[in-house]
Amino acid sequence: MQDAERKLLSLLMPEGLLEYFEILVVNQVDNQLHIYLDELNISPSGYENRKVEFIGFMPSTEISDFPIRGQKVTLHIRRRRWTVLDTGQIVTKDWNLVREGARLTTEFGLFLKKIFG
Repeated sequence: MQDAERKLLSLLMPEGLLEYFEILVVNQVDNQLHIYLDELNISPSGYENRKVEFIGFMPSTEISDFPIRGQKVTLHIRRRRWTVLDTGQIVTKDWNLVREGARLTTEFGLFLKKIFG
């Protein structure tokens, strides 16, 4: 991805998202944008020095984010799962992308809370 494109996308997406997720597809349906993202294959923290194997994705999570140019935005995020080879333990990264008790990004949830109290 070129620097200018990456800069623009980083301004439109939740903070830090592009550091850990890859945009696969963007679909525009009526007045909605559906953005599909997969977690990058970066081992979870604490497991960098252990042998882990990617075993697939968790089910996709749908999260509402700030509207872009008057269009509703839904992020479809797939997180990775790994197996620690010497123990068989299944591990994932813990992401704080979703506002607790909602299906909104944390930033969008705080924004709405500020407006509506």
